[in-house]
Amino acid sequence: MTRLGIALGHPVSDLDASSIMVELEGDLGIVAAQALREVLISALRPGTRLLAIDLSRVRSCDSAGLAVLIGTQRRAREGGIVVCLVAPSPPVAELLHSTGLERCLTICPRLSGEFVWERGESPRGPAIPLFLAG
Repeated sequence: MTRLGIALGHPVSDLDASSIMVELEGDLGIVAAQALREVLISALRPGTRLLAIDLSRVRSCDSAGLAVLIGTQRRAREGGIVVCLVAPSPPVAELLHSTGLERCLTICPRLSGEFVWERGESPRGPAIPLFLAG
C-alpha cells in the first residue's frame, strides 16, 4: 500500500498503485477548485490506471468545479489513466446532463466495490477513499 499525503486534514491512500478513489463532500465551486485541482493532479502519478472521483456527497457544482473535472480528465488521458465520476449526487447529475458533459466524461452511476467499464476493463482491487470536506 502506498500513501500520498495531502495537507487538507485527511490522508490519500490507495490499496494498490493502480487505483485511487477521491471522495468529495460539500460544494464543488470556485472556493474549493484550486485545492481540488491540486489533490486530483497529485493523484495522476505514474502507475495509476484509475482515478475514481466519488461525487455522491457533493451538494453543488459550478463552472469552476466542472473545469477542474474536465481538466483532470484531459491530463489523465495524456497519461493513460481512466477517470470515472462515481455516483454523482442529483444536483451534479443534472448539471452534467444539462451541459452535455455526461457524454464526454466517464460516469459510474453507483458506488460498488469494483468498477466495470464498457471496454470490459476493471481495476485491480478496491480503492480506499480520500475524504475532502468542503
